[in-house]
Amino acid sequence: MPVLGVVNQKGGVGKTTTAVNLAAGLAARGQRVLLVDCDPQGNATTGLGIDKRALKATLFEALASATEEGTPTLEPVPVFAGLDLIPATLDLAGAEGAFGNVVGREMLLDDLLKTVHDRYDWIVLDAPPSLGLLTLNVLAASDAVLVPMQCEFFSLEGLSQLMKTIEAVRKRMNPRLKVAKVLLTMYDGRSRSTTQVAQEVREFFGDKVSEVVIPRNIRLSEAPSFGAPAISVFPSSRGAGAYLDLVDEVIRECAAA
Repeated sequence: MPVLGVVNQKGGVGKTTTAVNLAAGLAARGQRVLLVDCDPQGNATTGLGIDKRALKATLFEALASATEEGTPTLEPVPVFAGLDLIPATLDLAGAEGAFGNVVGREMLLDDLLKTVHDRYDWIVLDAPPSLGLLTLNVLAASDAVLVPMQCEFFSLEGLSQLMKTIEAVRKRMNPRLKVAKVLLTMYDGRSRSTTQVAQEVREFFGDKVSEVVIPRNIRLSEAPSFGAPAISVFPSSRGAGAYLDLVDEVIRECAAA
């Protein structure tokens, strides 16, 4: 049962869009999927139409339960057939202060997920755009990471730091961690800078770069306002089609890895 972390410390690269559509696409392919919103902004939660005001339990409460004696409590919210969500609200922004002095604080999420491993075929973790405690928890709990990268020059900045962090987590906390895929997002083949960045990424990561590229597509940015992934509300759009191709690639290459 693969646990995939969707990680990039840079914001605005299509990370949550990727996590939501990947999780929904896996569910659409008949898989049992848990999506965990690990970002205090809670965009994955909102993007799946969940009313944050009505939530009784979120990831913050679940992490708090993992600091106590006994079995941690994880309460997934059913979204639609095959897809459950652990939602997040702004309360999660207090995780650093609340759990910063807890022994083994980087492993809290991993401890939580162990209680539900047998219920799902895939667990997808949407990391925040930072390299703080929450992202370290995502890396410590993941079997592999998928790194969305916007096809712009500035997206290359900070990439080396992310790779160093992943390597440090592999050595010290999670030896199974690997980079499964680097996904080029907001791709515009007409742009010279886009093709140049794509070439540099492929030279650096080689076959780790997904064969699928996610195009610039207005439907991808419109979908969250409908409270549903693009593959559901705009299934014929180029963006949705690209994400379904990604889903098939992930199932083909990551399930047996």
